Amino acid sequence: MSLHLMSGIIFIIVILVLVVWILASCIRIVPQAYAVILERLGAYRATWNTGIHFKVPFIERVARKVNLKEQVVDFPPQPVITKDNVTMQIDTVVFFQITDPKLFAYGVENPIMAIENLSATTLRNIIGDMELDETLTSREVINTRMRASLDEATDPWGIKVNRVELKNIIPPAAIQDAMEKQMKAERERREAILIAEGEKRSTILVAEGKKQSAILDAEAEKQAAILRAEAQKERMIKEAEGQAEAVLKVQSANAEGLRMIKEAGADQAVLTLKSLEAFAKAADGKATKIIIPSEIQGLAGLAASLKEIVGETEKE
Repeated sequence: MSLHLMSGIIFIIVILVLVVWILASCIRIVPQAYAVILERLGAYRATWNTGIHFKVPFIERVARKVNLKEQVVDFPPQPVITKDNVTMQIDTVVFFQITDPKLFAYGVENPIMAIENLSATTLRNIIGDMELDETLTSREVINTRMRASLDEATDPWGIKVNRVELKNIIPPAAIQDAMEKQMKAERERREAILIAEGEKRSTILVAEGKKQSAILDAEAEKQAAILRAEAQKERMIKEAEGQAEAVLKVQSANAEGLRMIKEAGADQAVLTLKSLEAFAKAADGKATKIIIPSEIQGLAGLAASLKEIVGETEKE
């Protein structure tokens, strides 16, 4: 084999290798959540999304590969001054996502640096209108206002700001000492209030207990008095019933005596005298004065005589 033939074969192999390499470089596979900016002769040509793509060699080139995932950037602390002239350090965390690869590639030279500077200036503007205490207690308000401002400012860059968070708010050392003393005093005040509330509650409970005890004692005494009154009432009723029964028996006996006298043939005068005796017995010796009708007074002697006759008859 001659030298010229060998040189020709090597040249052909080199050419084939270059052609294969060029063809391979013209094939591009774009992975998921990424986009590729394609330029033709230095001008924007197209945006390649996920999949396989081909470009014209030497005329078209891949200008930029863009990450479409949500990204997080933690910016260093920035010095800010509050409305009451307190300087503090605040660092922010920005969550953003690229929505338009073309605008992101051609909108701004360094998007991350632009977002950092924009977040610093926005934060200074917001904190400058707030006092120290309001700044420390208004994180959510600051986050919302910063997100709205950054999202509006980054729209021309094809960036959407999803969330902004204040990571740390670091006031000066003197302010921190004053805040710690204030918090300590506040905790001591709350402790004193809790102790006082506990003592007050305890005193109220003791007073309530005494009150309930007095009420129960009074209720018990009332029930006892009622029971005693009921017992006395029943006893008086029973005594009255006994006396009424005794009077009834006496009256029954007198009536029976009168009936027997009447059956024995006694006249009206004797019956009247027996009635008088029954009236005297009914008085039971407790009356201090007994009024006797005038027509009966004349028969007093007759009653005594009749009593003696009845006595002698009973002896026989």
